[in-house]
Amino acid sequence: MFSDKSIAVTDEKLVIPEMKYNIEKVPETDRVTQFLKIFAALLKETNYGSALELYTKVSAKCAKCTTSCHVFQATKDVKDIPCYRSELLLSVYRRYFSLEGSIYARIFGGFELTEEHITQMQHSFWNCTACRKCVLECPSGIDHGMLTHIARYILAEMGLTPRALVISTREQLQGETGNTSAIPLIALKDSLEFLEEELKEATGEDIKFPLDVEGADYIFFAPVSDYLMEAETLMGIAAVLHAAGVSWTIGTKYFDAINYGLFYSDLVLGRVLRKMQEETQRLKAKKVLIGECGHATRSATFLKTYWQGEGCPEIVNILQLTHQLLREGRIKLDPTKITERVTYHDPCNLARQNWIVEQPREIIRAFCKDFVEMTPNKTENYCCGGGGGTVSIDEIRKYRTTISGRKKAEQIRKTEAHYVIAPCANCKKQIRETMEDNNVDGELVGLHDLILKAIVINK
Repeated sequence: MFSDKSIAVTDEKLVIPEMKYNIEKVPETDRVTQFLKIFAALLKETNYGSALELYTKVSAKCAKCTTSCHVFQATKDVKDIPCYRSELLLSVYRRYFSLEGSIYARIFGGFELTEEHITQMQHSFWNCTACRKCVLECPSGIDHGMLTHIARYILAEMGLTPRALVISTREQLQGETGNTSAIPLIALKDSLEFLEEELKEATGEDIKFPLDVEGADYIFFAPVSDYLMEAETLMGIAAVLHAAGVSWTIGTKYFDAINYGLFYSDLVLGRVLRKMQEETQRLKAKKVLIGECGHATRSATFLKTYWQGEGCPEIVNILQLTHQLLREGRIKLDPTKITERVTYHDPCNLARQNWIVEQPREIIRAFCKDFVEMTPNKTENYCCGGGGGTVSIDEIRKYRTTISGRKKAEQIRKTEAHYVIAPCANCKKQIRETMEDNNVDGELVGLHDLILKAIVINK
């Protein structure tokens, strides 16, 4: 499951005092020293230290977070309690990097980092889906999702990262195709030509997927896996933009919205975002449009942090744009087309902070008359079970769908919905597999899959 080489697929490295750190030169038998050196470099070069200092002082162990953690509710294992997991990292910070902890250890002894502790972190932090639902319950406001990210960041620099993420990220940053699914440009073009033919047959209109148009209002980045597995979502998006007369384009130099750096490494996050910046600037696009994907949208918002130079464009999710076009009357949806019961899954990266919550619901209610909510929903909705990059690890599918995804399966079953809308590439894969493995009836779709069925295109 884990890679035996460094995930550092970027030329950038965490800088450790007096040396340029290269993970592959550190003896594997000295993982404790390795971990502490990387942790020290991380604290020096980022602002995570202030949060860690605060959390070590207010750290709560009340386990109130268990009421919201879908993993713990399935396993009932104390190791899956969010604050227990976070303490694995906080104990290291407290002992080696806080003044009080260091003084206490010198006088009284106590906790010491060991190989066994690192191994425990290696597995525990990848059980977490980083959905951050536990943050809503923590009386101390501890962001357990961020602590998971920090721990994974350190472990990634040690080469302790699931192999699936390593392979995908290497292909995206160093491979010939430059995307996580290794789709050659010629295959992308063939796929788009096929989708255009399908749209012509379905609507009678010449709806195009424009390529390399300079000066368009929007440059569109979809999760590249959509070009392989979510044709209806892409056709629905193209139909909306065509019907509303929106100026948009797809870049042929870079077209992948997936950014796994959000899950484990700020270095990878920034490197992928710079590829997005270069393509946006090459085509002189005015805004960046992200397809149906929670993590891709959230990671794209960090363009404002990593953008080099002035003029970072606005980042827009397709749900936001479609909602705007509907309100402005630039698209029309036929309310008679979808008669089956519909429910909606809130992707954690879109809804947890009350960001993109009501917009998709307004769209759904505009043309789906039998819409039912999951319970709970919106900001408190449960994770699909494959968040934080775990959905990409196929060897743990049984764990993802029957343990981590059990709560989501129960939610969907109770709605008795035919269509389950999940506007996120990761959520679509995870929920589709979860429904299959838990024998939940229904059809998993993207929101624009249904819009494609109902959109009225004026000829």
